[in-house]
Amino acid sequence: MELRHLRYFVAVAAAENVSRAALQLHVSQPGISRQIRDLEAELGFQLFERTPKSLRLTAAGKVFMVEAQAVLRHVEAAVKSAHAVAHGGGSEIHVGYAPSLTVQILPPALRAFQAEFPGGRVALHDLSTEEMLGQLRNGQLQVALLVRPKRAIMRGLKVQELARYPMCVAIAPTHDLARATSISLQTIAREPIIGYRRADYPEYHADLAVMFAKVKSRPRVTEEHDGVTSLVAAVEAGRGLALVPSCLSCMVGARLKLIPLRPFVTEIIVAAVWKPEALTPALERFISLLRSNSKHRVKLHNV
Repeated sequence: MELRHLRYFVAVAAAENVSRAALQLHVSQPGISRQIRDLEAELGFQLFERTPKSLRLTAAGKVFMVEAQAVLRHVEAAVKSAHAVAHGGGSEIHVGYAPSLTVQILPPALRAFQAEFPGGRVALHDLSTEEMLGQLRNGQLQVALLVRPKRAIMRGLKVQELARYPMCVAIAPTHDLARATSISLQTIAREPIIGYRRADYPEYHADLAVMFAKVKSRPRVTEEHDGVTSLVAAVEAGRGLALVPSCLSCMVGARLKLIPLRPFVTEIIVAAVWKPEALTPALERFISLLRSNSKHRVKLHNV
């Protein structure tokens, strides 16, 4: 007995006519008649009372009809459930991210993923780089969107570059330098710098050290913050300048001015990082949407 036997039987029983059932199923009438006879032969009893113009279920046929419909419903549900898991619906992806770095990439990717997989869910976790890497390795996160750390730290992980943003100067609109069209590192070296907390964002301080080494100076970091919200508030209050990626402009609006560095110094590379063995079809599609929603040149790296 095969599923097609049950489908043909249910269709004929509902239509009470082989010809009408054949039209609905887009198969030949002799084919359906043969399948019904084969089914009755296997069961060992008649399913239908036949007249020249119609078919009616026997008492045994009515009992079999209820069970056959239940089997077909279970099969359909199983197919839908498996399809959902295979294609992202009903699954949950835990994503670690830094809001200031992903403000241009993440929202369109989330909209596209939700449109494709309305049953899926993406849970976002605002974490430091160290927290993201730790939770990525222990399985709490499926993917992390972060500033690409050193290769040694990411050994065994897969890395997909998503975007590159030039570093610029975030400054309060009332600051003396706010009208400048560009600012040099030599000028910034004389100003108090507001940055991220070294313990949580070591790569940020490493980048600052490299940048200021080019002008034979050291950054004068006077405040450290654990997130972009407090950093922006401190700069807005006039307590110092901040060196940030250009994508922060989407978050600060008129609260701050973002001024280019001249000459050009460096770019911040934002990447998606995941464990190869944790890659599911849903996660693979989500990463693909992140990449396709980035307007920047991307490369794939094995570490």
